[in-house]
Amino acid sequence: MTTVALKHLSAADPVMRRLIREIGPCRLEHEPWRSPFQSLVQAVAHQQLHATAAGNILARFKQLFPRRRFPKPEDLAGVTDAQLRACGFSFAKIRAIRDIAEKTRSGVVPTPRQIVKLSDDEIIARLTEVRGVGRWTVEMLLIFQLGRKDVLPADDFGVRNGFRIAYKKREMPKPKVLLQFGKRWRPHATTAAWYLWRAADAAKKKE
Repeated sequence: MTTVALKHLSAADPVMRRLIREIGPCRLEHEPWRSPFQSLVQAVAHQQLHATAAGNILARFKQLFPRRRFPKPEDLAGVTDAQLRACGFSFAKIRAIRDIAEKTRSGVVPTPRQIVKLSDDEIIARLTEVRGVGRWTVEMLLIFQLGRKDVLPADDFGVRNGFRIAYKKREMPKPKVLLQFGKRWRPHATTAAWYLWRAADAAKKKE
């Protein structure tokens, strides 16, 4: 993320200025080589799970397709629900993954070339049509695949908890409150979210 974002956040918000000073430059990286299909499958795998557990499930999933770095949507037809269940996916996540594959083939989920031409709101509207894919899942794709600069995932536990800690609040902020407060961070809300994640991580380490 650019110096422009850090300057904007520092000028707009004294707490962000302090976080930037304490944490240092933003090291958020995105992975533009991932397809929307891969991003959605990986996001579904991570839903309500620790990153390590989700990583293990995805590793077993990829082993089902030894000739691919990551399977294509059409490859899902060649594996059974039992095989996916053995990887560690719940039945709800299996249904979601199969729907991601089906909607990728039908064109609801855009191709890598198509998605970069769409606005954040257009991407959210398209992808939340997919089973098991909510706004948070799409926001993770916007941040970590597409590198969009103004995404504030207000439903994210880590972001909300980081805000509570950094701004010395007694209770977790409601998403609407966080979105309203976050207007001062725009158009660099993604960088602000990264610093809130780091604030939550730092508090965990102290504990």
